[in-house]
Amino acid sequence: MSKIQFDKISSVTKNLELKAEEKLTDKLSCEMGTVLAVQVLDDKNVYNELELPTGRMSKIKKGDVIAVALGNRMALQGFVGNLPKTLKVDDVIHLLNFGGVAGVCVSANLKEVGEPMRVRVLGGVERKGKLLNINQACKFKPLTSLKKCAPLIITTGTSMDSGKTTVAVEITKTLTRMGMKLAGAKLTGVGAHRDTYKMSDYGVYEAVSFTDCGVASTANIDGQTMVGVAKGALDHLSKSNPDAIMIEFGDGLMGKYGVDAILCHPEI
Repeated sequence: MSKIQFDKISSVTKNLELKAEEKLTDKLSCEMGTVLAVQVLDDKNVYNELELPTGRMSKIKKGDVIAVALGNRMALQGFVGNLPKTLKVDDVIHLLNFGGVAGVCVSANLKEVGEPMRVRVLGGVERKGKLLNINQACKFKPLTSLKKCAPLIITTGTSMDSGKTTVAVEITKTLTRMGMKLAGAKLTGVGAHRDTYKMSDYGVYEAVSFTDCGVASTANIDGQTMVGVAKGALDHLSKSNPDAIMIEFGDGLMGKYGVDAILCHPEI
């Protein structure tokens, strides 16, 4: 067993509260949410920043050692990537988003984001003899039935970068200035916290996302699972009796992120 010193820790691992130094294991898993220590192999001029647990964006350089979590991505305007089928130390995978979700890239929008950043697997992050996964530090669990739910204000669109967050924060700002008590949830997308931080900046008193249910990415997840995650988030936020819950969907109806399954569910 060895130890690793991280240069940067990604926001997708936020709830685990990783330290600058952690233990490594060579016993790896390809399960979504598995936390890995990786070394950056490339310098890039675009898409070269990592969101830290604080929400701050930090540039990543060749040689940096960072903590990431495995997940899928199906971005219509970015990277498409899958979980690796096998994984061992020294394998090369890719950083799929700025929140620190990693996988094997199979397609990229080269004009806008360039080639995916390659990272070399140094090992899995271990605590108390157990390989870490972000699902070991959840704020809420999936539910089969919605026990309690405040009124919902839902923002969605066709795809990423269509203005959903802009609309959501303007509505939030207006309603909180009117005296409404709002909670917020991001129910689909790829693990990052920028949008929930924006909700908080504009008056939401508590905001959660699917990562708080141990899900690194909702890409290619079956509809039943996504509905369970959504119900868990809504029940968790409703316990503090908000006047309404602001909901934002990452990506959109055209992506395979579970948006349609949640919107079509009768309880929601």
